[in-house]
Amino acid sequence: MSAAQREYLAIAIFALTYLLISGRRLKILPLNRPASALLGTVLMVATGVMKPEDAYRAVDYDTLVLLLGMMLISAYLYMAGFFDWAADRVLAVAPTPQRLLLYLILISGVLSALLVNDTVCLMLTPLVVAVIVRGGLPLPPYLLALAMSANIGSVATLVGNPQNMIIGSMSGMPFARFSAGLLPVAVAGLALQYAVLRFGFRKTLAGAVIRRTPPLGQPVDKRLIQLCFGTLALVFAGFVAGLDLAWTALTGGALVMVLARRDTHEVLKQVDWHLLVFFAALFVVVEGLNSTGLPDQVYSRVHPVFGSTAASQAWNFAWFSAAGSNVFSNVPFVLVAGEWVGGFQNPALMWKVMALATTFAGNLTLLGSVANLIVVESARKHVEVGFWDYARYGIPVTLLTSAVGMVILLALA
Repeated sequence: MSAAQREYLAIAIFALTYLLISGRRLKILPLNRPASALLGTVLMVATGVMKPEDAYRAVDYDTLVLLLGMMLISAYLYMAGFFDWAADRVLAVAPTPQRLLLYLILISGVLSALLVNDTVCLMLTPLVVAVIVRGGLPLPPYLLALAMSANIGSVATLVGNPQNMIIGSMSGMPFARFSAGLLPVAVAGLALQYAVLRFGFRKTLAGAVIRRTPPLGQPVDKRLIQLCFGTLALVFAGFVAGLDLAWTALTGGALVMVLARRDTHEVLKQVDWHLLVFFAALFVVVEGLNSTGLPDQVYSRVHPVFGSTAASQAWNFAWFSAAGSNVFSNVPFVLVAGEWVGGFQNPALMWKVMALATTFAGNLTLLGSVANLIVVESARKHVEVGFWDYARYGIPVTLLTSAVGMVILLALA
């Protein structure tokens, strides 16, 4: 096979893979996202674009280990009844529907910064639906609040979402340094999101009254909750101290596993293995594309557009990242565009810009983030949230949070 044929094959496989990942399942090829990425991986090796050993080397195991460690701790919190307890407590202490909206945004945002946003949405959505329905309140404002705040809050740390984990692995940026710039951005973003949703749903919420009902009374394992949060505190102390992110997280997950005295089979069932397979396969497909040199050619064409000063490069890279995340999805975009960051004037700033733009861009449309789809699909039996139902709030939230976040980020740079 000639070099040109190999390049054309790699580009064609990449295009097919991302067509399947980005779009809905096709009737002729009903594959979900992990299966689509796995198909792309197999095609890269089967067609000779990559050798098996090259495919193994392409996988970023640090990211997978970090995801696994955080998922294990989340799974134990779920088994301990923490999410049920938190949902009941929020409904019990919220005096008004507007305050309940605020509390939900804060809880979702904080948990997503500590854990993985997709996992938080997966575990919280059924509970939020149960609480809101039990309270006799309209679901749409609270579903949007959960999804959007999970995206916004996750930008604060290197373990908040998958693309941040990849950025942490690619950049080698210290955990504390990353959060010092993006924690204020997350706080401002959550405040802006609350303002937009409260104003947009003002009539809906004004006429709503919380129906007080007894809590669900799900069993809560206080010892296990304390163990999980104590372990999380140790894990984050390790992050701040500069220890290896992946193995610190996995050590935390293993520690809880040893001390929890729970059936580990049940815990491992809660781990999102589909997501881990998706990322492992995605690393291979993207490396297959990178080997063609096409991303470098694209970068050489668009680089002059970004400008020559650090500020202009930051603003232009932000909108470019936001657009790329919505076209290709945020994780694939980060994997490709992350190779370009070293060519900018201030690479440390640009890593943070990429994290901000690719994360906040997830709120633009219903399809912009996996977290959005998890929330909407999990609540489908109770309410339908259409594309424009989401976009009418997602667009202003994305524009406002991105603009204000960039101002904060540049001010702190």
